[in-house]
Amino acid sequence: MDGPLGLRKVDSHCSISDMDDFDLSRLLDKPKLIIERKRSFDERSFSEMSASFARAGLDNYDTYSPGGRSVFDSPASSARNSFEPHPMVADAWESLRKSLVHFRGQPVGTIAAVDHQSEEVLNYDQVFVRDFVPSALAFLMNGEPEIVRNFLLKTLHLQGWEKRIDRFKLGEGVMPASFKVLHDPVRKTDTLVADFGESAIGRVAPVDSGFWWIILLRAYTKSTGDLSLAESADCQKGMKLILTLCLSEGFDTFPTLLCADGCSMIDRRMGIYGYPIEIQALFFMALRCALAMMKQDDAEGKECVERIVKRLHALSYHMRSYFWLDFQQLNDIYRYKTEEYSHTAVNKFNVIPDSIPEWVFDFMTTRGGYFIGNVSPARMDFRWFALGNCVAILSSLATPEQSMAIMDLIEARWDELVGEMPIKICYPAIESHEWRIVTGCDPKNTRWSYHNGGSWPVLLWLVTAACIKTGRPQIARRAIELAESRLLKDGWPEYYDGKLGRYIGKQARKYQTWSIAGYLVAKMMLEDPSHLGMISLEEDRQMKPVIKRSSSWTC
Repeated sequence: MDGPLGLRKVDSHCSISDMDDFDLSRLLDKPKLIIERKRSFDERSFSEMSASFARAGLDNYDTYSPGGRSVFDSPASSARNSFEPHPMVADAWESLRKSLVHFRGQPVGTIAAVDHQSEEVLNYDQVFVRDFVPSALAFLMNGEPEIVRNFLLKTLHLQGWEKRIDRFKLGEGVMPASFKVLHDPVRKTDTLVADFGESAIGRVAPVDSGFWWIILLRAYTKSTGDLSLAESADCQKGMKLILTLCLSEGFDTFPTLLCADGCSMIDRRMGIYGYPIEIQALFFMALRCALAMMKQDDAEGKECVERIVKRLHALSYHMRSYFWLDFQQLNDIYRYKTEEYSHTAVNKFNVIPDSIPEWVFDFMTTRGGYFIGNVSPARMDFRWFALGNCVAILSSLATPEQSMAIMDLIEARWDELVGEMPIKICYPAIESHEWRIVTGCDPKNTRWSYHNGGSWPVLLWLVTAACIKTGRPQIARRAIELAESRLLKDGWPEYYDGKLGRYIGKQARKYQTWSIAGYLVAKMMLEDPSHLGMISLEEDRQMKPVIKRSSSWTC
């Protein structure tokens, strides 16, 4: 039986009575994404939101600020009651369509960049799974789902290939980092060639590809209302294979995923090995998306759902408890005792307070907060990462209070995190001796460049989605206006360099497809916020722990 939101209603027989702090089993007994008959930003009509904001005397969904008028409001933007097409939009669509890749006459993706001035192609002529996500969302929002369906099926086909790096065989569920289409004009044939990490820098398999594939499958289903693809035997198997890689039991004592450097968007050595926030947030979101689409018509499906539910329970508690940092938490860590033993330990990871970097004390605001980059034994990476925190908001890994704190931090630290081009991939940059040790003297990741504090326009769509979900679209509007002042004139660069993101990246490709698509998605979401439902998940109140953070971190 299908629920009113176009997702299958399933029954659960899993027993998780040992989870005494909250119960997720009820999540499976009702239509997905409906909680107590209340709809959130991703489900209810945004015309209702507009009306409610208008009654409060706010135009364009602008929200109240504690001091009255938001610091992001401008007379011009407040006066507008409708969105006018920007001249950049037509150019963006034209460039996006030029990047289309066809396989046997059917569009199957978009190449990474169409840079006619660059003589060195490298792998920018390939279709990357993570890069295609904003392109896919743009086409879905524009009513063109065929290319997204084709992409999902082609990458699913590639998942079934035997994957080897040297003499080692990769897991069956690994999704490719990218693929390309080889055209033979003589034989008039097309051939797919996939890269599972064997050609990547560092030879690292992409952990995020499988998660993005599941998230995109759910976005396609939400956008089109077509359940047949997600419910097909091939897609059900594909999801199970991806999740089997992640849910298998081993030596881990944490519910987070242990990863190597270079396994995600940051695909070079940048000190994110361990448990990076980007992977954990995507993992959480993929689990929730899979839970909404997984069929339970056999024992294997029911077992998979039970494992997902249990992992969501553990992962949400772990992330909200140990990765979250705000002013009070920072003060608590600063006062930690070390070398504690037994289950009564407060400093559970034996973090040495002297390892807290000086910059974070000035960076942290009294009202803001964020999920830090990494937590593992005796190590906390206090860097702020944009993608992980935005996905945490969209997936509801962050509680509503935490989501608002993340947005408060972005607003308060606008110059540091946004500057003149949205938005920093991470903050701050590492430099000097630390740069030499962490990156191995990587000439591409010098300070305030590329992955090391560079500004990436593609992240604009994630920031915009997070702003809309938290009721702060005025922040997104200002970020989009910043991007519009430069992107087209600069030729849609891949990234910008400098502390403020003022300079086109020293090795940035022009006409970078996901920079183009990220802008289009941000623009379309701000014009029609109902699009948010494709990539946003409502908070599940069953997943809100009754155990507060202070119970596990302080005496």
